[in-house]
Amino acid sequence: MSDHITLSDSNFETEVINSELPVIVDFWAEWCAPCRLIAPLIDDIGNEYSGKLKVGKLDVDSNPQTSMKYGIRSIPTLLIFKGGQPVETIIGAVQKELILNKLQPFLE
Repeated sequence: MSDHITLSDSNFETEVINSELPVIVDFWAEWCAPCRLIAPLIDDIGNEYSGKLKVGKLDVDSNPQTSMKYGIRSIPTLLIFKGGQPVETIIGAVQKELILNKLQPFLE
């Protein structure tokens, strides 16, 4: 199990926008089957890149402000943030390889 951060509308700015490290944010919901499919992949990536990457998970049902701010219309959606800005978006239950390919340029 990775040390992901449980994100909320109240801690998003502190944990993501003000982060020194790149952050991958998993926008998900409890009822979303595809979200449950990619959750272990996100945890694996968090473990593999510990110290180089922060992993956060935001429940869209409990945190509508942040979800609306970033235009989350379908889940799972992964947003990669660097320097407080979203730099990449991945929508849907995708393979780990695709996530890593999109993430790699921001880990250097």
